[in-house]
Amino acid sequence: MLKVQEIREIIKLIDHSSIDEFIYESEGTKVKLKKNGVQVTTETVVSQPKPAAPAVETPASVEVNPAPVAPTAKEAKADVDVKESAVNDASLHQITSPMVGTFYQSSSPDTPAYVQVGDKVTEDGVVCIVEAMKLFNEIEAEVSGEIVEILVKDGQLVEYGQPLFLVKAN
Repeated sequence: MLKVQEIREIIKLIDHSSIDEFIYESEGTKVKLKKNGVQVTTETVVSQPKPAAPAVETPASVEVNPAPVAPTAKEAKADVDVKESAVNDASLHQITSPMVGTFYQSSSPDTPAYVQVGDKVTEDGVVCIVEAMKLFNEIEAEVSGEIVEILVKDGQLVEYGQPLFLVKAN
């Protein structure tokens, strides 16, 4: 949920821009601001929230860093097809991300990765870290077995429930 100060800053930005309507949804809460209609509402959605990036128009006065170049549609589709076929393999256990955050294979850049493909893991063995809001959360394997595939890259943003590893369970 947004803090009051953050909402005030958003109102100021919208007031000084050409944006007429702003909608923000996060963790089951929806904030909707209308400039001309003088409407500010906050709704709490009871259903299970789906992690999604809010669609926001950026006012011209706000500086935005350029997004990294995305792969072509053909490259992205080929990569997704390979990942989906491996992820959908019923004989493999998926270790999924319990939160939205940044995936790290090791505790610091100068230390080796917790696990590599082919490594044996135990149920309580740490396989990676997911950093969310400056908190580094150790992710455990949840199953004993062998790491078959690492599905994300070091430093990549991951979503809630996104598969991180495939494990051939013992």
